[in-house]
Amino acid sequence: MKKRILFVCLGNICRSPGAEAVLTQMASQRQLVTPLEIDSAGIGGWHAGEPADSRMQKHALKRGYQMTGTARKFDPDRDFDQFDLIIGMDGENIRALRSMARNDADKKKIMRMTDFSKLYSYTSVPDPYYGGEDGFELVLDLLEDACDGLLDKLEQENLR
Repeated sequence: MKKRILFVCLGNICRSPGAEAVLTQMASQRQLVTPLEIDSAGIGGWHAGEPADSRMQKHALKRGYQMTGTARKFDPDRDFDQFDLIIGMDGENIRALRSMARNDADKKKIMRMTDFSKLYSYTSVPDPYYGGEDGFELVLDLLEDACDGLLDKLEQENLR
């Protein structure tokens, strides 16, 4: 059975499309038994229809990740029904997602990206938008770590 995962950040141009690209590639490399459907969205719709931030694309490409999607706004009526896991990048994203949840079943789908971290002790993936180049590299470090942990969790669940 396919597992559907949605990554969510504020505008859907840096962190969540980065997570989508990282998880897509890592899952492909691991050749998972359970197929994944991976997407991303933003709490706000300011960048809907736009590609990922060019700085994020540049840093992701240096690591071999292709960011091909376009930004879209999170749609509670569609996304809570369509996805099994809805993963926010920081506390603000988590609060916004919980406020849009229609019931307890929706709330149980919401997780924080850093809940899956193995190496780093960050409690959120910081937004690199207004910072320098190092911020994009840190985001990718955190996403790689958390996506590795997420895939471990999904593989363990599949063995049960």
